[in-house]
Amino acid sequence: MEKQVFDEDDEDEGDAGLAPGTKNYVTPQGYKALADELDALWRVERPRIVEIVSWAAGNGDRSENGDYLYGKKRLREIDRRVRFLRKRIERSEIVDPTRQTNRSRVFFGATVTYSQEDGSEKTITIVGVDEADMDQGKVSWVSPIARALLKAEIGDTVAIRTPAGRREIVVEEITYPGEPV
Repeated sequence: MEKQVFDEDDEDEGDAGLAPGTKNYVTPQGYKALADELDALWRVERPRIVEIVSWAAGNGDRSENGDYLYGKKRLREIDRRVRFLRKRIERSEIVDPTRQTNRSRVFFGATVTYSQEDGSEKTITIVGVDEADMDQGKVSWVSPIARALLKAEIGDTVAIRTPAGRREIVVEEITYPGEPV
């Protein structure tokens, strides 16, 4: 079983990665992942932990009962994550990139190949905040590179401000899911 640890401070408000009042744009797959996680926590994980805590509470001295103490801590973590997921889902607006009609420009859900100043090429897909995963080439739509690329067309040179300074990239290719190859 994989142990999950959640940071109390960054998830309690449900705004991690989003400015207050901003919609949580998400792909259909990203929305499903959030809903599946919420369902698994609420219907499977939480009842299992409640059962363990109930059993442990019946064993007497709770101050030295590891099952009880860990179970109560895990319940707090689950409840915190459930609150976060419910807020996130409530703020979600599903954007299906397969339905994008203007495929000549970069919008949410686009997969963009760009060349860098050193001549190397990189490919990224612009997704929701909760779906971002640099190992898979998925960047959040609020990231500096995604913001710079939005509405760009093939051949456009785009300037990006990074901590290392300003750099320019050139859009080489734009594709969307469900597009004929």
